[in-house]
Amino acid sequence: MMITQAQLEPLLARVQKPGRYVGGEWNATHKDWNTAAVRAVLAYPDLYEIGMSNLGLALLYDVVNAQPRMLAERVFCPASDMVSQMQDAGIPLYSLESRRSIDEYDVFGVSLQYELTYTNLLTMLDLANIPLLAADRREGHPLVIAGGSGSLNPEPLADFIDAFVVGEGEEVLVELLKRIAAGKQHGLERRGLLDSLASIEGVYIPSLYQPRYEGDVQMALEALNPAAPAVIRKRIVPTLPPVPTAPIVPTIEVIHDRAAIEISRGCSRGCRFCQAGMIYRPIRERSADEVLQAVEALIANTGHQEFALVSLSSSDHSHIQTLVETIMLRHPNLALSLPSLRIDSFSVGLAQALSRGRKTGFTFAPEAGSQRLRDVINKGVGEADLMRTAEAVFSQGWHKIKLYFMLGLPTETDEDVREIGRLVTELLAMGRRIAGVRTEINITASTFVPKPHTPFQWEPLIDREVLEERQALLRQSLPKRNIKFSWSDWDATWLEALFSRGDRRMRRVILRAWQLGARYDAWQEHFQPDLWHQAAQDCGVDADAFNHRRRGFEEHLPWEHIDVGVSRRFLQREYARSLTGELSRDCREECHSCGILAAYASELDQARGQMSAERPWGCP
Repeated sequence: MMITQAQLEPLLARVQKPGRYVGGEWNATHKDWNTAAVRAVLAYPDLYEIGMSNLGLALLYDVVNAQPRMLAERVFCPASDMVSQMQDAGIPLYSLESRRSIDEYDVFGVSLQYELTYTNLLTMLDLANIPLLAADRREGHPLVIAGGSGSLNPEPLADFIDAFVVGEGEEVLVELLKRIAAGKQHGLERRGLLDSLASIEGVYIPSLYQPRYEGDVQMALEALNPAAPAVIRKRIVPTLPPVPTAPIVPTIEVIHDRAAIEISRGCSRGCRFCQAGMIYRPIRERSADEVLQAVEALIANTGHQEFALVSLSSSDHSHIQTLVETIMLRHPNLALSLPSLRIDSFSVGLAQALSRGRKTGFTFAPEAGSQRLRDVINKGVGEADLMRTAEAVFSQGWHKIKLYFMLGLPTETDEDVREIGRLVTELLAMGRRIAGVRTEINITASTFVPKPHTPFQWEPLIDREVLEERQALLRQSLPKRNIKFSWSDWDATWLEALFSRGDRRMRRVILRAWQLGARYDAWQEHFQPDLWHQAAQDCGVDADAFNHRRRGFEEHLPWEHIDVGVSRRFLQREYARSLTGELSRDCREECHSCGILAAYASELDQARGQMSAERPWGCP
């Protein structure tokens, strides 16, 4: 079914931001439907302006459409006003490129980047007339395939998803689509096709496994088919794929309205709280020449005048200062931002280079106020590093910086929280001396959630009462003027932790909450935490047992069938080191035998000779 302009126009006149639903953007790809051997619609379970800011979605769109007989289009979760209009008019969820209903595609591929978007996935499936539960889907329904960081603990969504792609998707998604195209050609039925996909490394088929419980603890995940691997190893790309240099230019303002270039993937720092730093190992850098060529192509193809050089730690790139200086020399009116700056690798020279262009903001993440706690989490920066960095920024004409901290970290005390206030007070005084009275510091204090595949995965979530006391303590400790302070909502943190740490029993809770009306949980104006507490109660799920219970090293964790290449032994060793405040040096200086090099030895051999750095993958 194709949605016509005549059907759509009356709806668009009644909703906010109709540009979310019309497509037709510059650089969008329109391929011949009839000649495609396999057709995928790539979904982001949030609003258009959120999904269009996601670099991963743009990468996969580019990769799939580069294949001669593959077609990829896009769909996002409509806002509540559009959902009502579509339901009243009997219009199903449709793609932006061809406006075909989603149930006509072979693959509905969803990117899972944030736990609080899970009910949006159910809304999209419902609007697309696709059964919510994988077990209820029949021949002719699209295969629902999920990827992204949410696939690193896939169990809460396992009953809704036909297949998960674990790890980096650029290569495995193409393999998977080729297998689906071949299966279609040979008339393979749905069950046989899913069994076939299980043999692709990095693909997890939840229906081929069942969990085994003892009391309230999931003890194991048992394979129901000999073809199902006991452990699913994540996929990586040995060298970074080409930069998408003709990305879609949105027709409305989006969250990150800029061109983005991924300059490296992975991080060698080893922060013990950071899931991304563990799951995206090993580090791979893009060469300076490739980045500079991409900047020129993106300016020509998009007209963007704001660029972001993206990585988990932008200032750690081997040639970051040369890159910034060259870009600013060639394009002095460009606004260049470096998200995720490391305090200890930021320099006066880098600040000077950035100051030549239009000024954007600076964001740094000390994470903790005291040196003791920074050592516990292996942050590897000292107070002197932060002071030196702030001085460099203020001296180059910036009046505002943003700082990220976390509350609820393991071993945290009230004194650690007071140290945040002391540190900010000293930074503000420095800024006023150097940059004047307009100096402003924005503070964000998020709540630590113990994430899978990290050294802190065994830790409990902080209790609500303790957290709120420390949030109040931090407010009291901060200066009263020239400070903006924001903090995490407890209920959103509680829900994020429940999905991060949950097992397949979460399916009942997610479905029940959605039936009760839970929608857009990531948006404060829509979030209804009472529905989630009611859903957990209705389903007999003790949320506190998942969130506030310390897990033992001997315990089977719900995500242990997912192998990210970092060994359990390494994570336990890092956890033990955290308790004594013992630092682990940067992986580029000392190998800690985390397991990644052994797990991906063949990929490393493939990458040798293609890397410009003398130390491939950032290892010594």
